[in-house]
Amino acid sequence: MPLQEILFSQGFGTRRVCCGLVQQGLVQVGPERTPCDDPWTEFETQGLVFTVQGRDWAFHERAYLMLHKPAGHECSQKPSNHPSIFTLLPGPLRARGGGAAAGVQPVGRLDQDTTGMLLMSDDGAFIHRMTSPRHHVPKVYEVGVKHALDDKQVSRLLDGVVLDDDPRPVRAAACEAVAPLHLRLTLTEGKYHQVKRMVAAVGNRVETLHRSRIGDLDLPADLPPGAWRWLTADEVAALSKKQPASGKA
Repeated sequence: MPLQEILFSQGFGTRRVCCGLVQQGLVQVGPERTPCDDPWTEFETQGLVFTVQGRDWAFHERAYLMLHKPAGHECSQKPSNHPSIFTLLPGPLRARGGGAAAGVQPVGRLDQDTTGMLLMSDDGAFIHRMTSPRHHVPKVYEVGVKHALDDKQVSRLLDGVVLDDDPRPVRAAACEAVAPLHLRLTLTEGKYHQVKRMVAAVGNRVETLHRSRIGDLDLPADLPPGAWRWLTADEVAALSKKQPASGKA
């Protein structure tokens, strides 16, 4: 693939901008950072690393990211009242691919006051597979509640509660009172404010909410709030595998 097209596909600007970056000597290729000033020089993209304006990058045909979402950020490119999660990402990740739907998108959304694991990708099929309730991808939440938990509340969450926009009972795939004010809740679908509304339906109130796990992938302890990293190929494969049906609505 020509170097200009490589840069364009990775989000470094229009083709004209990418051409200019190369011609100005601002791009080096390979671990040895070999200069290249010809935008039409062909490179094999598999395993390709390059440097743009002093910053190292690796070629990714598709982007699969994990972000540790901090509180006070909205999962929108046009936030209403708080900073966008997109301000936490480098510009090329927000622009890769070009077009109206350029850049990575959140795989589902977290409320502005919710923290924890947020996956992001520019792979529409992956996003659909991860967010569709038909695929039963479990998501684990650590929930701080206002009132002490009891067995009845846990049982009701497992048996199902009715939310005001759906006559079908909504059930937790798993539910555990870790401590009097700490609930661990596993869901396989994502409705609007679902955790908060489910907890309210059993007579309690969410004070803090943190997503700690998606599928078989835990939020790493060494990924601080506001930081992101690429998912490994093994992690993407594990997330993409078919999940067993939970039997929970």
